[in-house]
Amino acid sequence: MHTTDATVPDVKATTGIQQRLAERNLAPGEHYLDAGYPSADLVTAAAKNGITMITPLMADHSPQAKAGAGYAKGEFRIDWKSRTVCCPEGSTSIGWHPVTQHGHDAIVVEFDRWDCRACPAQKRCTTSARGSRMLTLRPKEAHDTLTRARTEQKTKTWKDTYALRAGIEGTINQTLDVTGLRRARYRGLPKVRLQHAFSATAINVVRLDAYWTDHPLGRQRTSHLERLAYQLTT
Repeated sequence: MHTTDATVPDVKATTGIQQRLAERNLAPGEHYLDAGYPSADLVTAAAKNGITMITPLMADHSPQAKAGAGYAKGEFRIDWKSRTVCCPEGSTSIGWHPVTQHGHDAIVVEFDRWDCRACPAQKRCTTSARGSRMLTLRPKEAHDTLTRARTEQKTKTWKDTYALRAGIEGTINQTLDVTGLRRARYRGLPKVRLQHAFSATAINVVRLDAYWTDHPLGRQRTSHLERLAYQLTT
């Protein structure tokens, strides 16, 4: 159980959780998380520590990828040794600029405006005022991790594996229903953290009792809305 202030984003908690598990020799071989907890850097760092993060990574949200028109970032060929990028139409970049964005290392790639203006795909590829395409890349290791993860999470094998996380969501929902975990009963992080610890202990006891007495948890739960709809149709 990890409790933070409400303003702390999930992605900021991932490293601390994994570190504390490792300190207790409880680091998982596979760590199942929802989309709020990962980033390419975190997945790469976790892999170095022997932890495989099974989690959906953010898709390419560029205008081209969203529209399904023009050329998304994944269609450009990157030559890391020569620090150049070749676009799908055959033009080669003229600028490779290492920068820092939001506290992370990145690379801004620039294409020649005259090459872009003469390109038949220019209007679909870029809407910038200068008329040329620019790409923002992560460093090679993070870029490769992100590309590989985006490819894998489209496969049925990955989707079947990630479906195991439904058990985690079931535990969270049961904890909310049984202990009222969604609303803090106290003021101040230390007291809320204690409430969460008691809630986690209580739900562990409930689930162990169900297991030891051969009363598995219900698998066919229905929402209030579903039950109402059923009553209205009968």
